[in-house]
Amino acid sequence: MVILVINSGSSSLKFQLVDIPPYRVLSKGKVERIGLPDPFMTYFAIYKAEPSPDNSRFGGSRDSALQYYSVHSDSKTLEREEIRNHRVALEMVFETLTDPDLGVIPDERVIQAVGHRVVHGGEKFSESVLINDEVLQVLEENSILAPLHNPPNLMGIYACMKLLPNVLQVAVFDTAFHHSIPAEAFLYGLPYEFYEREGVRKYGFHGTSHRYITRKASEMTGIPLDRLNMISCHLGGGASVAAIKKGRSVDTSMGYTPLEGIMMATRCGDIDPYLPLYLMRRHNMSLDEANDFLNKHCGVIGLSGINGDMRDVELAAANGDSLAYLSMKVYAYRIKKYIGAYSAILGGVDVIAFTGGVGQNSPVIREMILEDLDHMGINLDREKNNQCRSEGRISAPSSKIKVLVISTDEEYIIAEDTYSVISKSIKMPTLL
Repeated sequence: MVILVINSGSSSLKFQLVDIPPYRVLSKGKVERIGLPDPFMTYFAIYKAEPSPDNSRFGGSRDSALQYYSVHSDSKTLEREEIRNHRVALEMVFETLTDPDLGVIPDERVIQAVGHRVVHGGEKFSESVLINDEVLQVLEENSILAPLHNPPNLMGIYACMKLLPNVLQVAVFDTAFHHSIPAEAFLYGLPYEFYEREGVRKYGFHGTSHRYITRKASEMTGIPLDRLNMISCHLGGGASVAAIKKGRSVDTSMGYTPLEGIMMATRCGDIDPYLPLYLMRRHNMSLDEANDFLNKHCGVIGLSGINGDMRDVELAAANGDSLAYLSMKVYAYRIKKYIGAYSAILGGVDVIAFTGGVGQNSPVIREMILEDLDHMGINLDREKNNQCRSEGRISAPSSKIKVLVISTDEEYIIAEDTYSVISKSIKMPTLL
């Protein structure tokens, strides 16, 4: 099944075109600065699909209809004067995918399904679902729970519905993996009626990433998934830590919204609940201004005074910037606290895994997080840690807890779920 995977942001659209099974990425890329000046698309062509000689009209079975050729092109940057909205962005994607020179498929009809990343599924959705009118209504209602994320996710869905009206679409939720969290972990210290009437509770995010990392850690260590206890650290611009018991999420650092938890690139993470009120009273911030401030101007960018990119902060710290170094220490300290807390909850940890832009690419941050945790049985191999930028084990052979660096693949999970949902819902037709 040829599946288009879509991950829509407020001014961006990431995509992958994959064939599954077996899993093969045909193309991938990202459209950036949608609705803003100087938009562009970064594009990779990996495998080119062409009709088999005896199936020039894509007739017959899927397996016989297409044949693939490896092209592995370098990334290309394609610029446009204007990309007004997500529909125009998708039109650009389709034009490129089917371009005689740059493209990887002969026709849009090859695409049999679309899988969308949706950040917030609320309590309604505990697994991926086929998108219909009822699902769309719930997603619209859930936009109040994730105002920065669900609206652009919906933009991508509506754009695909316009451009590919006869293609089935699936929503894959960041929150779904965390539906196994028990009530004692997801409830807040608020009157119970807030949960009953309005669904105010911890939901957790980055679920597709934590789910992939858990499965990959099981493969790398040989520990069966239903026996694996681990702490998964997704450290990117947004960041979260998850406690995984016997392969299932039992707690996670993000909460009702992605603002809760560890300090992030631009989000404050855990703070005294009174502080937003203080900001509004003392600095005359409106509700929207306080929300924008806590989500976009705090965290690493606020504390360091540099920006939210940990690479720049590390460089400044190495050059003697004491505030940059302090920002790194605060960042690592918050994550270390969660590791300690989740270790207590799990009653024993087999694996600590790092992923995301910071988790994969910053040996310095990983070492700062794991420093002085030898009492837990963690022995870091500093040489392996310093060399690892993609995937591997960075703990010493003597380490009781295995420490892994894993390259996450959320698109794989989205494609896999899309294939599974559609296969269960309808017998897939042959390519037309």
